Amino acid sequence: MPQVSKSAFVYMLRCSDNSLYTGWTTNLQRRLIDHNAGRGGRYTRSRRPVQLVFYENQNNRSAAMQREAAIKKWSRARKLALIATGLENSC
Repeated sequence: MPQVSKSAFVYMLRCSDNSLYTGWTTNLQRRLIDHNAGRGGRYTRSRRPVQLVFYENQNNRSAAMQREAAIKKWSRARKLALIATGLENSC
């Protein structure tokens, strides 16, 4: 039986120290709650609260993971430009 593709999201958070965190998930709302409850990524645990500042819908988990890896290699300036220009997906 072929595996069914499931929608996934790439997202960026602004942490309390003004740093940016990039991740991916299949449930954006739940993941944001997890990050703010200290159950998210290790990086965000000591930088709470976090705020969702950008997200993109991807066709599947693989695409989301690839996009996340690409964004993580970017400079902070490029990430901020993506947040600023991605108005339809900015929060």
